[in-house]
Amino acid sequence: MHRPRPTLENVARHAGVSRATVSRVVNGSTTVGEDSREAVLRAIRELGYIPNQAARSLVTQRTDSFALVLPEEPGRVFSDDQFFPGVVRGVSQELEAADKQLVLMMARSPASRDRIERFALARHVDGVMVASMHGADPLPAALARMGIPVVCNERALGAAMLPYVGVDNVAGAAGAVRHLAASGRTRIATVAGPQDMVAGVDRLTGYRSALREAGLDPSVAVGDFTQDSGVVAMRVLLERQPGLDAVFVASDLMAIGVLRALRQAGRRVPDDVAVVGFDDIEPARYTEPPLTTVRQPIAEIGRRLAGQLLRLASGESIEPALVLPTELVIRDSG
Repeated sequence: MHRPRPTLENVARHAGVSRATVSRVVNGSTTVGEDSREAVLRAIRELGYIPNQAARSLVTQRTDSFALVLPEEPGRVFSDDQFFPGVVRGVSQELEAADKQLVLMMARSPASRDRIERFALARHVDGVMVASMHGADPLPAALARMGIPVVCNERALGAAMLPYVGVDNVAGAAGAVRHLAASGRTRIATVAGPQDMVAGVDRLTGYRSALREAGLDPSVAVGDFTQDSGVVAMRVLLERQPGLDAVFVASDLMAIGVLRALRQAGRRVPDDVAVVGFDDIEPARYTEPPLTTVRQPIAEIGRRLAGQLLRLASGESIEPALVLPTELVIRDSG
């Protein structure tokens, strides 16, 4: 025999409180006493009551859902770049612990950005996280102007000031270059990342800063955070400066391409050319030789990103900039 679903009235009778009290507890009101709240929550568990999410959303103006927007091509998000899966994993863990839902959205074109703006404006989510912004991406600022809580995974390039969670890319890159200089390398080149992304800009800044400290001259080629671009950039650097003895690479994926290009050119790593990457993705441990790199806490970025947004959406004040430290991981490549 089919058992009818428990109602709000059933919960109220079971808990010994009024229907209005149950409604306030279900809708997250803070005006209910602790004893009554515990009685209601116990009754909900014992009866297996499932609140009507649509009705709850109308009352509270909350959906308990949060969007993570990736302004990237799907091929990059779902490639062997572990940054995006790591951020998604961290965000998911934090939201699941808070009993919230994750909505994953791709913003790879003006049309998709418009769709996301309409989706958020209709309040289908309680807040938005934006990962891997390119340049002065207008989407986060547009969402913030609508009154939608927004947190980014790195600071915005340009004038827009929005809350963000990032890592100290400048210090990480500078530490990598200082390590190369301290080991006696004097002709240290770099494969920089895209200069319309904060990670690319800041890691190049750290490289230049450390070279100035050491009194050395820079040699820069720019890639796009892919293996193939690392191969191409390394060939450019070797043609420009055949005697270079070290290279700092702004991502491990590009560094894997750099190792391939050096092997094809007959250069031994690290005997002839030392190589240091950035990110500490899983494959960095298994390259030949294993890659020295700068570790950034990717899953922690995701957890902090979601945590900051949860606080902002609940009306709490948050730090406008949460910058996490990096760590140099020394292996055999340099």
